[in-house]
Amino acid sequence: MADVRGIDPRGPRFAASITAVLLLIATLLALLGGSTAHTDAGFGWLSPLGGGMFIVPMQGWVLPFTPVGMRVLDPGFLAVLVIALLFLWGVVSPRTAPWSVLYRRAIQPRLAPPTDLEDPRPPRFAQGVGLFVTTIGLVLHVLGVPLALPIAAALAFMAAFLNAVFGLCLGCQLWLLLQRVGLVGRTA
Repeated sequence: MADVRGIDPRGPRFAASITAVLLLIATLLALLGGSTAHTDAGFGWLSPLGGGMFIVPMQGWVLPFTPVGMRVLDPGFLAVLVIALLFLWGVVSPRTAPWSVLYRRAIQPRLAPPTDLEDPRPPRFAQGVGLFVTTIGLVLHVLGVPLALPIAAALAFMAAFLNAVFGLCLGCQLWLLLQRVGLVGRTA
C-alpha cells in the first residue's frame, strides 16, 4: 500500500462549514424555485372510455411540464450545480480545492499545529458522497421530478452541518464501514 500522508482534521471541518452555508442557501433557493411549484387551479382533458372529452380542473406539480431549459436556469439548480462542481473538485484534486487552499493559507497558520493527523481518504470519499447526492438531485430535477432538488440539497446540507458543528463526518463513517467489510482501502 502506498504511504498515506495525514492531513489536519480541522481542514475538512472548515470546508464543511462553508459547504453547509452554501447548501443551506441552495436548499432555500430550490424550495423557492420551480421544483416546488404547485398549481391549484389548472385545467386538463379527461376522456372517459365512453368517448366524449371533458375539461376538468386539475391539481399537480408544475415542474414536469416546465421546459428543460427553464429547469436548468432555476436559481436553486444553478446553486446546487456549483456546489456539485466544488464537490467534484474536492474529489479530483483535494489539495487545490478552494476551501482547502483557503484553510491552508489563511486559517492554519494562525492555529497551533494539529495534535494528530488523519487519513485523507475518508474525507475525500465524503466529498464523493456529496457529489453523488447532489448529482442525483440535479439529474432528477432536469428529468422533472418534483422536490428532488431541495431534498438532495437538504440531505447534503445535513451531512455538512453535522461535520461542521459536531465533527461527525457521515461520508467518513461510511468509508470506515466499507473498509471494515473490505470494499475500500484494502492493503496490497
